[in-house]
Amino acid sequence: MTHDFTPRLMAARAAAKFLGISESKLRTLAIPRKTFGGNVVWDRADLDAYADSLPYEGGEGLATWDNSGEADDIWRAN
Repeated sequence: MTHDFTPRLMAARAAAKFLGISESKLRTLAIPRKTFGGNVVWDRADLDAYADSLPYEGGEGLATWDNSGEADDIWRAN
C-alpha cells in the first residue's frame, strides 16, 4: 500500500524502511512494539524516539537504548 504520508503505525517492512535498516535488524532492536488487529506494528513516535537517541558521530545521542539481540525474547515473553 502506498501512502502520500507516513502512517502512525507500521508493519515491519515499513518501519524498517522508515529507519533505513533491514527488517531483521529492526527485530533485534529494543524498540517498543504494539499489536493492532492481531498484527505486530511499530509506532512512528517510537521509531523517531529511537532515531533521536542514536549518537551523533563523535558524540552521544539524546537517550540510551538497549540494542541487545534479546529484544525479540523480551517481546515474546510479554
